[in-house]
Amino acid sequence: MKRIYKIWIVLSVAAIWMQSCKTTKGVADGEAARNLSARQIIKRHYKNALDFKTVAGRMRVDYDDGSSSQGFSLSFRIEKDKAIWMSATMNLAKVYITPERVSFYNKLDNTYFDGDFTYLSDLLGTELDFEKVQNMLLGQAMFNLREGDYNSLVVNNNYQLKPVKGMDFVKVLFRVEPANFKMGQQVLSEPQTGRLLTIRYKAYQQVAERVFPEEIGITASEHGNETRIGIKYRNVEFNRKLNFPYNVPKGYREITLK
Repeated sequence: MKRIYKIWIVLSVAAIWMQSCKTTKGVADGEAARNLSARQIIKRHYKNALDFKTVAGRMRVDYDDGSSSQGFSLSFRIEKDKAIWMSATMNLAKVYITPERVSFYNKLDNTYFDGDFTYLSDLLGTELDFEKVQNMLLGQAMFNLREGDYNSLVVNNNYQLKPVKGMDFVKVLFRVEPANFKMGQQVLSEPQTGRLLTIRYKAYQQVAERVFPEEIGITASEHGNETRIGIKYRNVEFNRKLNFPYNVPKGYREITLK
């Protein structure tokens, strides 16, 4: 069952919202201008950050760790800066993430997990917190680009941003798509540990005049071991009044993930 728990934690990171059947349309590609400076690119990236209070819908997630693969259909709810909630069919399992905790329970074997972001960070090979996870899901840079200096270059019609001065222990690279200045790709690596996390935003779309990811691929690798996650979403609604029902049933056994 440990593999199942691992999948649930990975899915917590992958809760990205996407398609709406009636109000969704694809976002057209833009043309990257070669005369934009890194500062201008970063300014437009934050100017176009998604503005919302809540979002809810359903998502399809496909998971493959090289030895096994599995697909899930989930309901999700997000309250910006406060909570990420997911529920499997018939409430067989639930995930609840806040800025302080990562938690889930599984009715199939009456177990639950409750902890901080340590395991999630170890699993994906980079230090995570709620803000970084939320930014990743929104197509925003996981690190604050306004705090450092970056070199810019046009690569495959994306603006590539690379730090002028490297970070301690972690190497990062960002590619910003030119249509809406959202993330096209985020790459985080730790050469000393052999860890690599790559998030590819394959397409964006517009729902209720908001631009957000339509399809995302996440790859986490370490010393040749690779985990892949593909995500597609539907039936998205913004700014509904939502509740986040989550209570671990009595008698469930707490588990520890390492």
